[in-house]
Amino acid sequence: MPWNQPGGDNKDPWGGGNRGNQGPPDLDDLFKKLTDKLGRLGKSGSDGGGGPGRGAITGLLGVALLAFIIWLASGFYIVGEGERGLVLRFGAFQTVANPGPHWHIPTPVETVEIVDIDQVRSFQHRSSMLTQDENIVDIEIAAQYRIKDPEQYVFRVRDPDLSLQEAVESALREAVGKSKMDFVLNEGRPEVASKTKELTQAMLDAYQTGLEVTTVNLQQSQPPEQVQEAFNDAIKAREDNVRFINEAEAYSNSVIPQARGEAARLTEEALAYKQQMIDQAEGDSSRFTQLLREYQKAPAVTRERLYLETVESVMSSSSKVLMDVQQGNSLMYLPLDKLMQSPTTGGAESRQSSSPQMPTSNSSSPLRTERSTRPTRSTNRETR
Repeated sequence: MPWNQPGGDNKDPWGGGNRGNQGPPDLDDLFKKLTDKLGRLGKSGSDGGGGPGRGAITGLLGVALLAFIIWLASGFYIVGEGERGLVLRFGAFQTVANPGPHWHIPTPVETVEIVDIDQVRSFQHRSSMLTQDENIVDIEIAAQYRIKDPEQYVFRVRDPDLSLQEAVESALREAVGKSKMDFVLNEGRPEVASKTKELTQAMLDAYQTGLEVTTVNLQQSQPPEQVQEAFNDAIKAREDNVRFINEAEAYSNSVIPQARGEAARLTEEALAYKQQMIDQAEGDSSRFTQLLREYQKAPAVTRERLYLETVESVMSSSSKVLMDVQQGNSLMYLPLDKLMQSPTTGGAESRQSSSPQMPTSNSSSPLRTERSTRPTRSTNRETR
């Protein structure tokens, strides 16, 4: 009956006896008992001459086989996500192992070095630097980087991290040394950081460090503490200058459109006046032409008509009063103050308002208007 079935003797072939539910045997005890059994086999299998027997040889081969299996099993390894395994054979690089389970020839033939390539590392540096216009600025920069090539990172450079720090400092000094102080302190900070990253990556690639710079941030750039107060005054003056310029531009933007609108209005008015004068001149010319044709047909009638229209246009805006008095001893009262108050209303309205107040000795001597005198004048002119 098997030793591990119920009801049997429950004898452990490794000498453990009845262990019940205590779990697997201890490895130290297992190897110790295995060694004792092999020793007993060697003693029992030895011949009279004291040499090793067949049992001892078999035990040694079993131990060697077990050790060989354990040695082969030690070659299994697992590369985690975001890591790479560098396989070395007698210290020489062989290949790069990707994430997952792998096997290599166990030590001392081959070894594996695990490198984390997803880890983002950081570096900060602060120092005083000289600008192009011979001014000193205090700059603090922070750089983040990661491993791009694990083979170069491990084998090509003795200390890649230190090389990166020195490369960042050198690139920053070059970028600042080619820029002026105002540019570094104000609008040029992103450009300085970008230039530093570009120069640093170029040096790291040339050194074959296997590193890749991900970000470079210019955290602080300011003048030295000794001149900080004076520099603040200069910044304030610069800000006032910008503010005044903005105010002037705002005023210019408000005045220039108004002036342009006024100029456009005047231009339109001038064009309208020009067109008006042209139309008026063309109308006068057409009227004169038509009048000429009528005059050629009937000169006397046309002449009389022109005379009456001219007198009417002149006398309509005059404040003069024409009277036809047949007897010289008549007495009239003329309200000249009333007539002179409204000279633009026409002589007819003034005469109508003043005629009832004029006392006269002869009712046959009325106040005659311009129209009453026109026939007489026209007759006189024709007579002459």
